[in-house]
Amino acid sequence: MPVIRRVAIVGSGLSGLTAGIRLQQQGHDVKVFEKSRGPGGRLAAKRVPGGSADVGAQYFTSRNPEFLPFLRKFAGDQSFAIWPGRFGFLDKSGNWGSFPDEPRYVGAPRMTAITRALSRHVDVTAETRVERLERSGDQWLLVDTEGNFLGEFDQVIITAPPAQAQTLLANSQLSGLVAELEAPVQKVLPCWAVAAHFESSPWSHHEGMRVEHPVLYWLANNSSKPGREDDGHWWVLHANPEWTEQHVETPAERVAELMVDAFRELTGFSTEPDNLVTHRWLYARSRDGDQPGHLWFAENSIGIAGDWLSGGRVEGAFNSASTLSRR
Repeated sequence: MPVIRRVAIVGSGLSGLTAGIRLQQQGHDVKVFEKSRGPGGRLAAKRVPGGSADVGAQYFTSRNPEFLPFLRKFAGDQSFAIWPGRFGFLDKSGNWGSFPDEPRYVGAPRMTAITRALSRHVDVTAETRVERLERSGDQWLLVDTEGNFLGEFDQVIITAPPAQAQTLLANSQLSGLVAELEAPVQKVLPCWAVAAHFESSPWSHHEGMRVEHPVLYWLANNSSKPGREDDGHWWVLHANPEWTEQHVETPAERVAELMVDAFRELTGFSTEPDNLVTHRWLYARSRDGDQPGHLWFAENSIGIAGDWLSGGRVEGAFNSASTLSRR
């Protein structure tokens, strides 16, 4: 007979929800804990007047043949669609090039539609921050920041960003595992994001742009994505990691001003945005480096998954959770 285990998952981004669904398919009893009001992780959207703007992951590709079938089965075809935008790359010399020719998908009508749909298949407890794990015989007892006991579990999977995972493990007196995350913590880079609204689009040549620029890394017309019904145009700007690290404590209003100025310099438009929304990601994307896929500490019955362990892309979150679940 198969062994049925109680498994706790910390974090309800794509990695946490994928792991939860995969483990339930194996027959295990799974419970997911999320510190925010709802699922999503970096598949994130900010409420803006008239709708929302994707301030986290901008799109995803699918190279693993299991990924799209998984989304279709558990999130549904209606939760995502191909973004038929024109994409460009601007190098340091100011020359435009094209993106690789492959389908790019987005959540519809926002990126969070995917994780909202996936979360209906697992037991998610929101607005609960797990502070530490305590040993109780062969099991782990989870305790939140309010001192509440959340249950006993045979195994724990942590899908929080590496620095947050490191803090949880340190609070749990697991110093050996904390040391295992030293290198991954250094791999994850921050990113300032700004959503700027314009009555008419300030740039008509591309809907998405990856740029090599002293301030900016990515620009996109969020309103061009399928399922959006905005009045006017919401553009999403991502700063590059180096600039973000230099301005990580700069007030959000000043960050927005500087990033819009850079957008204006790059495109040459003259109109002012009539609304701005900012978001600071302390853990946004991974540097190139080793990609173990996941971490599994068998003696402790603790696993760690996340896109930062598998290339940093949205699909990497799925790959990481899938391989950990199988292991």
